Amino acid sequence: MSVTYDFAGRTAIVTGGARGIGKAIATQFARSGAHVWIWDVDPITLDGAQYLNVDVTSADQIEEALARVVSQSERIDFLVNDAGSLGSYQPFEQFNADEWERVVRVNLMGVFEVTRLVLPLMRRAGRGRIVNMGSLAGKEGLPNLAVYSAAFAGVIAFTKALSREVCYTDIRVNCVAPGPIDTDLIRRLGDKVVDEMIATSPLKRLGNVNEIAGMVLWLCSDASAFNTGAVFDMSGGRARY
Repeated sequence: MSVTYDFAGRTAIVTGGARGIGKAIATQFARSGAHVWIWDVDPITLDGAQYLNVDVTSADQIEEALARVVSQSERIDFLVNDAGSLGSYQPFEQFNADEWERVVRVNLMGVFEVTRLVLPLMRRAGRGRIVNMGSLAGKEGLPNLAVYSAAFAGVIAFTKALSREVCYTDIRVNCVAPGPIDTDLIRRLGDKVVDEMIATSPLKRLGNVNEIAGMVLWLCSDASAFNTGAVFDMSGGRARY
């Protein structure tokens, strides 16, 4: 049974919405009647959505895109910070400083930059929903993904801290922490790594992008009004705490 929401008249921004989880989220928002803006460095055409070329590490590009959104929408109701970079799958000692910085800038600083500019608009409207896409790696730490794990640990802590700063308003800030999901990003790790992920999963499969999108839309709905500062695992039973 599919769950549907009525988001007609609402505006959603989805960063990293051109592929994978972000695309599934944008698609479900559009099907629910929301006015969807996809911010990504890769172009996409999606019914019910508008695309803007945005690098989430560039404050100037974010400001320009936000001005475009505001020119067409009275307020921003939903912000989903999904833009991310996996980086290399290799031992920590083999990472160079440039790649470390790039992964942290996209996965953590990108969330800071976008939220920093969108949040004042939500405060002005008196309400909003922010969902930060994290990762199970940020809770448990994964070998050969040390930089990725560290960046998403920051996203999780940021989610909890920011939620407490705005808890006296009708702004809710939550995080979704997926385990391995069937996306190109995961498949690029190679068959051996993916097979190991499946073998160690209690459910013996990868997650589906639409399963993650369903959780995100629920967090943006009125049904989730009492949740803030929470981290929701979507791991097929892999999460240990």
